Amino acid sequence: MTKLLFACAFQALAATSALANDSMATLGAGGLIFTRSEEITMAKEDLYISPEKVEVKYLYRNTTDKPVKTIVAFPMPKIGGPVEIMSAVPDEQSDNFMDFSVVQDGQEIEANLQQRVLVRGIDMTAEVEAQGVPLQPLAKETTEALKSLYPEVAKDWLAKGLIYDLNGGANNNGQPVTEYVPVWELESIFWWETTFPANADVEVEHRYKPSVGGSSGIVFAFDGKPSEAYPDYQKRYCVDQAFVDATTKLESKNKDPEVFYFEQWLSYILTTGNNWYGPIGDFHLTVDKLHAESLVSFCGENVKKTGPTTFEMRAKDYYPMDDLNILLIVTNKVWMQDQQ
Repeated sequence: MTKLLFACAFQALAATSALANDSMATLGAGGLIFTRSEEITMAKEDLYISPEKVEVKYLYRNTTDKPVKTIVAFPMPKIGGPVEIMSAVPDEQSDNFMDFSVVQDGQEIEANLQQRVLVRGIDMTAEVEAQGVPLQPLAKETTEALKSLYPEVAKDWLAKGLIYDLNGGANNNGQPVTEYVPVWELESIFWWETTFPANADVEVEHRYKPSVGGSSGIVFAFDGKPSEAYPDYQKRYCVDQAFVDATTKLESKNKDPEVFYFEQWLSYILTTGNNWYGPIGDFHLTVDKLHAESLVSFCGENVKKTGPTTFEMRAKDYYPMDDLNILLIVTNKVWMQDQQ
């Protein structure tokens, strides 16, 4: 029973979201427009990522003899969408659903938050705000607010794809029984104004709780052989036959029927680092799998194991060509310990 309940819980984590590097942006009509800087370089980036937290430390450098005033933005992953698509979100009830915080030169910054309601890419924020409905589609108060929609508004929102009726028009003693849920996407961007002094460095640090997706079992292999999903895992996580063999060995050694292995997925968008001028001068990545008995696979160059649970990569004059995707193989026992 324990295994069944745990598996059902993880089937909800069918998709994972990604967070991005800081990017430069300028306010334009319709919202933030991300731009490329020709004055500010990313001299250093120190990235730590684990299933529990992400910490990033940057050193930005103004290469000109004049101060540069601009906007720095942090795009959060889009959340919400169709009911059959679910993402792993650390705090479903908060607008700051990943507990994002930022410090610049030792001073904590109260970042602005811009949010937009999107349906198939169309901005419908004004319509939702006009009805006094919260924008956060995963929050309980948003679903509760939908119960008070006027019938004509609900009919219009159903047609536009903003909401969905879970009961599908079912009746109770001849009366329609509706259960509306939001199915829009929420786009969230934290941003703040800052000035980069002439010929000077600025330190920026931020942290958040990552979105951790997963599956209820091992997807890329079955009975010690690669599955149909294996080619995608090769490309996305750089999985190889040695990793398949290691996973198979873990499963074969397990004699406890209450313990089983499954996948966890983490993603981090590195490529927005290219919005700054030139390459990342000094790039340092630390991936922490947290538990020595877990397995991890991700794509990188000259990756070295530096501790029982940590793997590091360093690069000079680094242009990120791909985003970072991390695959973990963990047990339900370890997962339940982490939840306590």
